Amino acid sequence: MDAVERARQDYARGSLDVDDVAADPLRQLERWIADAVAEDVGEPNAMTLATVDADGRPDARVVLLRRVTDTSLVWFTDRRSTKGAQLAATPHAALVFHWQPLERQVRLRGPVVALDDAASDAYFASRPRGSQLSAWASHQSQPVASREAYERQVEAIEARFDGVEDVPRPPDWGGYALTPVEVELWQGRRSRRHDRLRFRVDGAGGWTVERLQP
Repeated sequence: MDAVERARQDYARGSLDVDDVAADPLRQLERWIADAVAEDVGEPNAMTLATVDADGRPDARVVLLRRVTDTSLVWFTDRRSTKGAQLAATPHAALVFHWQPLERQVRLRGPVVALDDAASDAYFASRPRGSQLSAWASHQSQPVASREAYERQVEAIEARFDGVEDVPRPPDWGGYALTPVEVELWQGRRSRRHDRLRFRVDGAGGWTVERLQP
């Protein structure tokens, strides 16, 4: 525990000002993801997805961003999972990206909608076959007796689709899109004097931006 308490890192890679960023924070997010790819940051599209349960208690896990549209961020998952059930009951969420080597973070909040079947089918068809079969084999978030029991489920699915060229999308698997109404860009600075810019949707459908204290 002493090692955790003593851990310190000063941030000095960059700075952030309103004049430095795109007027649309989603376009800036795309730039920062591209920077993370160029810097060979592991899983540059990894993001923490935070939801709430039926009692209003927060829950969070890491998922992978698969698309940034003009207005939203898209990911895919088993809709029977814990996060799927939580989003069905409360269709609002928060997302966090953190690229530690770049000393950057992005936070987003907004409503979430399920994608239609055509969009989910199209993405599922692009997945590797092993990932397609895993989507069928796993009852995500449900208990399983052992690893061996799960592997038997996988084997049964492999046998079921043996010889099937195009594996269809499981009916309970699909995409979600979060349309942010608030986005915060964060750049680490020395002595914890970080730069923070918060974007909020304005009444005209554009964005207003303000600097926050670190």
